[in-house]
Order: sequence, then C-alpha cells, then structure tokens
Amino acid sequence: MSWKNIIGQKQQIRVLQNALETGRFAHAYLFTGPDGSGKESVAFEIASLLNCQNAATDVHKGSCGTCPDCLQIQSFMHPNVEYIFPVESALLDPGDSAKKENKRFTDAKERYDALLEQKKENPYLSPAMERSMGILTEQIISLQHKALFMPSEGSKKIFIISQAERLHPSAANKLLKLLEEPPAHVVFILVSSRPEALLPTIRSRCQAVRFSRITPQELRLWLQENRPEIKEPELSFIVSFSRGNLRLAWELINNRSNDSSETPTILLRNQALDYLRQVLTPSRFHEAITSCEQSAKNLSRSDLTLFLAALLLFFQDANHRRINPDFQELNNPDISEAINRFAKNFPNPDYFQISTITEEAIRAIERNASPLLVMASFTAEIKGLLQKA
Repeated sequence: MSWKNIIGQKQQIRVLQNALETGRFAHAYLFTGPDGSGKESVAFEIASLLNCQNAATDVHKGSCGTCPDCLQIQSFMHPNVEYIFPVESALLDPGDSAKKENKRFTDAKERYDALLEQKKENPYLSPAMERSMGILTEQIISLQHKALFMPSEGSKKIFIISQAERLHPSAANKLLKLLEEPPAHVVFILVSSRPEALLPTIRSRCQAVRFSRITPQELRLWLQENRPEIKEPELSFIVSFSRGNLRLAWELINNRSNDSSETPTILLRNQALDYLRQVLTPSRFHEAITSCEQSAKNLSRSDLTLFLAALLLFFQDANHRRINPDFQELNNPDISEAINRFAKNFPNPDYFQISTITEEAIRAIERNASPLLVMASFTAEIKGLLQKA
C-alpha cells in the first residue's frame, strides 16, 4: 500500500511526510481516531517506506509496494516489522516441541494464522483473538529482545502495536521502559481508538497523530477512482452503509456479486428487517427473541455489526421520510415502501435514543462484549422505545 492508496487523512499524512523529509520523525507515535479510519494502513505504509528497496528520495511518493521488502511486510514476514495485537496466552507458553504439539497450542495457532489471513484480505481490520486477555507481557518481552538486534543498513525496525489500549498492566509497564530509553534504530507506532485507556506516561512519550472519520465524499471519490466498476446505486449504498468505517467498506466491496439483491450485505439487511418486524409485532416477540439468539450465535462479530448498522441506516431513512415525505437521498432506495410504512406507523419515536443504543451495541460487539448479552439487551431496549412511539 502506497500513499496514493490511503483514503482521506490528507493533513495527517502531510505531517508525517514532513517529519520524514526533515529528519524529525519521532521514535514513538500514537495514532488515534475512530475504528476503521485507516490508522494501521498508514502505520504499515511508514514501515514499508522506511524499509523499501526502491523508495525514492521524495518521501511524498511512498513505497513501491513490489520489492521483496514491501512484499514481506505485506505478508507479515519482514524481520524489521513486528505487528502486535491481542492474542491468546496458549500461543506464548514456552516449552519444547512436545509442548507445542498439544491441541491447545495448535488450535490457537490456527486461529492466529486465520486472523492474519483476514488482515491480508482487509487492511482495515484490527485483529484480536476472542479468547485473548489483551496484549500480554510475553509479547512485550519479545519486543525487548528483538529491539536489541540492529536492522539492515539504511532501514529501521518498526513495532506496530494494534489496539494499544488493551495492553495488560504489566505489559504496559514493560513497554514504558522501552519508550523511556528507545533504541535509535526502532520506531514505535501505537494504534488506538481509545487512547484514554492508555497509561498517561505512555501517551506522554508518544507524538500523537489524530485521525478523523472518513467522510462520504472521500470514500466516494476513492471508489470512483480505484473501483470504477462499482456503479450507482451500489456505490451510494456502500458509502452510506459503511458510515465512514473503512473496514466495513472493504467488506462490502469484496462481498459484491453480480446480483445486487443477493449480496451478503443485502441479505443481512433483509435479515435485520425481518428481526425488526418480529420485535414490532406483539404476537411475534418470542420469535424476535429467538431470532436475536440465533443471530448472536451464528453471525460473526463483523456480520453482527453489519446487521446493526443496517438497522441504523433504516431508522435514519425513516426519520428523513417522517420529516420530509419527499426526501429522495435514502440509504435504502430499493425498500422505500417499507420505510414509508414505518414512518407512518411510528410517527414520533425518539430517533436520537434509538440511534444511540444502536451505536452502543455496535461498539460493544466490536470491543468483544458477549454478542448474546448485547443483542438481548438491544432487543429489549428497542422494543421499549418503539412501544412508546
């Protein structure tokens, strides 16, 4: 990935490029901002740029993306680039080969490798193993050892720490020692959507770069320039449905099919609307509870966020049509009749509160809360709000 493939964040990229160009690049950065804003993509571009064999003297051109170093970084195999994210302790248990042949380690390794494959397919994914207790002490101890070794001449070691807010307290203290006396050949890039959860002493030793949510205009322009095969109305649907989250946008782009009515995203939306109908029909509320349980058990976390995001966009459309029956810029123009019926039958719901609890449910799912508990609570709350309406 080169600078030209970074979506939005023009000012943030300009600051980093100027620091590289003037030799004032800090030894540690803290990239903060909303989930899916592309923070990690920028971190990997910096790692590529500082190790690329064909990088031009003009840092504004970025890495080549095709040399052996760039390809190794893209496959998470480069010796100078360490990518840290929350993993299970089973992966970090020391021991001989017999220990590593046990089922617990083997299963954890398979899950870890599967996450890396997902990350290769979706550069905006922030991977985390579901059974992880966070970024563990052993992971930072490993970084301490690796920091002792020099990189090849003219390059840098880059340590990218994803979801840094999930550092275990003892791991955070060990990282702090590294940041207090950083090796000259190492650059630390901590990435976090919740920087307030980091130790203040860690934050103070990093130069902060605040990333912003991607605007619909930025995503639309990038899609028009880089994916011209995506036409209206699908283009507008992807822009609206992703809500500035590039991870969601990337999943939508790569789950496309020739039949726009049968894409996984459309099917999920329709499933979400069936669930909403069950919630709203008194005699079918038990079916809504069953549907809620099935969704929590059978859908992945990313699919559950899409499920909830589909409801959020439907509510947004209904609110627009409630205010202005002639409103045309719907997120879901293909189901305008259903939107009109909802707006007519529920003329005075508290859309602000409805949006708030839906957003909270999405964030809870993304932060590894129990899907079943989140969906059960959401179902009860949404029914209560709509009953009042």
